[in-house]
Amino acid sequence: MAKYTGPVCRLCRREGEKLFLKGSRCFTPKCGFEKRGYAPGQHGKTKQGRSERESDYARQLRAKQRARRVYGVLERQFRRSFGIALRTRGMT
Repeated sequence: MAKYTGPVCRLCRREGEKLFLKGSRCFTPKCGFEKRGYAPGQHGKTKQGRSERESDYARQLRAKQRARRVYGVLERQFRRSFGIALRTRGMT
């Protein structure tokens, strides 16, 4: 089973909220999200060229990516788990 080994503070910044992926460090002022509250990347500080209102697809994708990152699984394992839960009767 694979797992993401890259910079996890970048993931919090991409989602726009703390995901507490680094444990106790996320509660300190040293947290990457506290230091830089904007999205990562070349165009993170400014949102030029991007509309303020997200589409429905963008909102759904952000929610799915947030869930994947919180649970620490990659796309294939997430899809498999979701499929199993969908087929299972009752509460999952």
